[in-house]
Amino acid sequence: METTYIQQIQEAAAFISSKLGQVKPVIGLVLGSGLGDLAHQVENSIAIDYSDVPHFPVSTVEGHAGRFVAGTLEGKQVIVMQGRFHYYEGYPMKKVVFPVYVMKALGVQTVVMTNAAGGMNRSFQAGDLMLISDHLNMTGDNPLIGPNHAELGVRFPDMSEAYSREYRALAHRLAEGVVGEDGKALKLQEGVYAGISGPTYMTPSELTMLARVGGDAVGMSTVGEVIAARHAGLKVLGISCITDMAIGEELEPLTHEQVVAVANRTKPKFIALVKAFVREVAM
Repeated sequence: METTYIQQIQEAAAFISSKLGQVKPVIGLVLGSGLGDLAHQVENSIAIDYSDVPHFPVSTVEGHAGRFVAGTLEGKQVIVMQGRFHYYEGYPMKKVVFPVYVMKALGVQTVVMTNAAGGMNRSFQAGDLMLISDHLNMTGDNPLIGPNHAELGVRFPDMSEAYSREYRALAHRLAEGVVGEDGKALKLQEGVYAGISGPTYMTPSELTMLARVGGDAVGMSTVGEVIAARHAGLKVLGISCITDMAIGEELEPLTHEQVVAVANRTKPKFIALVKAFVREVAM
């Protein structure tokens, strides 16, 4: 007999829990393209390949290692997704967000969602970090379409504060103590993330449209996961690494390798900010 979505979540969580020993994660971190090295900072870590977890899809994108890493980070017990799943990989949106519900079942209360994104705000530059204040769901899909599972959340979840104001204020304060290689304090941007389906990068006209309707950055992830997180009652901090400038009127050719390269250069300040947040956030 085919297992239900709830049963799949429970079975995946039970498997992961059986591998964690004394680790009881309260913070989940989802690491985007080129940002997976933060997982190496986790102490007393336990690694679990996605391919070993019941009902899990496989991450197929370069820069996504495809495993959980759990342990202690800055005194808090965490579980890190070293790579995520994307709608453009061909997975249904419910499968894309499946790990969010699994983390909730493991006891996670807070998630830090990160991604690599193109900057559409002319005041940004490649290498900036942007706190996500809100999003535009331009994927054409929603993970909550279909029957609602009351065990997971309410039928119509409120999205008026999808990204915690409290967490954003804390991150801005902590950024003042993050010093880059140039000796200057981290300049933390803030803006609206436009989530698209991908996998193509956008045309100049599409980027111009997204900027005009309020987008500050554009990417191919995060939105579905945040909807699921809020459905599950989790608090969210979202951080985009601006890997390229996506100005419609000035667009230049772009490759995934370029995106990962800029994310790699930005990693030190990204890791410093996330570690400071994990250390200071109240649980």
